Amino acid sequence: MVSHYPERSLTSASMSPRTLFNTVMTGVAVLCGVLALIPLVAVLSYVIVKGFSSLSLDIFTQLPPAPLRKGGGFGNAIVGTLLMVGIAALISIPLGVIAAIYLTEFSRGKIARWVRFATNVLSGVPSIIAGVFAYGIVVLTLVKLNLGSYSAIGGGFALAILMLPIIVKTTDEALQLVSQDLRQASVGLGATNFQTVTQVVLPAALPAIVTGSTLAIARASGETAPLLFTALFSQYWLCPSLFSCSPDVLFKPTPSLAVLVFNFAISPFQNWQSLAWAASLILVLMVLITSIFARWATRQKA
Repeated sequence: MVSHYPERSLTSASMSPRTLFNTVMTGVAVLCGVLALIPLVAVLSYVIVKGFSSLSLDIFTQLPPAPLRKGGGFGNAIVGTLLMVGIAALISIPLGVIAAIYLTEFSRGKIARWVRFATNVLSGVPSIIAGVFAYGIVVLTLVKLNLGSYSAIGGGFALAILMLPIIVKTTDEALQLVSQDLRQASVGLGATNFQTVTQVVLPAALPAIVTGSTLAIARASGETAPLLFTALFSQYWLCPSLFSCSPDVLFKPTPSLAVLVFNFAISPFQNWQSLAWAASLILVLMVLITSIFARWATRQKA
């Protein structure tokens, strides 16, 4: 039997309005993705070009030089940055993870909604406000107790405030993505809530938790405004030597890469400007290495 309806060719079918719209929107999505990468590539390229020419072994082992003097480095700022970010991580990561566990596993009412709302508000607070708050809470308290003023403790506390909402939000979302079947299977085997959370839920969400913590550390590493109010800066080593470091080093003004970049980049001296570019590159590399290590650690865990 011969059909009286003409058959649609493959060419005409491929050019249907739905297919054409899908092709156009795919092209728009690819274009937007490329446009989003352009600023990142431009910034990284400029920092690498300007900073790589100033790299040398001296920048890791020497102190900042005097104006117009060749050589020098910022080894003290690298140590200070690691110290304050480490203090912030010790404060914010345990608190953030435990708060997210409470929100996801144990709280189901208004308290959880208010805590999530407060976390969203805190994540939008400008960093300078966190610095002023830490100044009033930590710096002025240390002055009253005659323990110091600007310090690594104050800087770490300010950075912890900025890291906390990021860790809470990412951990909360990661825990919510864990299948309920895993929780029910664990309870069905006789596990307690504590065992279910620590041995089933947390390991399943660990890669996302580590990623969120890495993002928080990356943000804290590059913050300048809070450290200007809390840690200030120093041109000297925190410890004269590895074996002569005392606990009161935490209560002294502490150098950091972000503040060094801020101070040296706006200076009129060429040698300081070169060190600022090198410090910017080192700061970017530190964040990159942290991200790579986090990815490797979570992959090994999986």
